[in-house]
Parts: sequence; C-alpha cells; structure tokens
Amino acid sequence: MIVRIWHGRVRHRDAAAYREFLQQRAVPDYRSGKGNLDIKILERHGEDATHFMTLTTWESLDAIRAFAGEDVEKAKYYPEDEGFLLEFEVSVQHFEVVGGT
Repeated sequence: MIVRIWHGRVRHRDAAAYREFLQQRAVPDYRSGKGNLDIKILERHGEDATHFMTLTTWESLDAIRAFAGEDVEKAKYYPEDEGFLLEFEVSVQHFEVVGGT
C-alpha cells in the first residue's frame, strides 16, 4: 500500500468554504479512483493561513498513476482551487505502508 500526501494553504477566512469544497468535490473524486482504499483530510490553523493535508491510501503506484496521471509525483489540482489556494505546490509525497493496524 502507498500513502499519497498533498499539502495546501488557504486564508483563514476561506477555510470553511475550502473544507466544504474538498468534501463535495475532491473526496468523491478520490473515492472513485480504482485502487483507492482511504482518504483523510487534515486541517490546522497556522499563524498566517489554514493548512490542509490530504492523505490517501492506494493499493499501488499503478492505482495512483491511473488516478493522477503518468507523473505520480505531480500534484493534482481542480479548477476551483484557483479561488482558494495561496500557492500550488508542484509535488506530493508518497510513503509505502510498512506497519500499523
């Protein structure tokens, strides 16, 4: 299994709307990906912005490739992100799951 981690920042005033957008648009998109096992969205209020992280669990890199495209390291964005995100990080991180319950 592979965990894919993405990070984004929004203005504090946009946090609730972005959280709703993620639930309505991103979560169903991730869940529709063949080989997607789980999605978690984390939120933290920092001094300058609200940080969001998505942690998605996939069966394999091939499953991620089918969802995100050939370059699995490249972050996937939605057109609506333009109205929320303070910057667009180019890449995501992947970790192989090697333990836990």
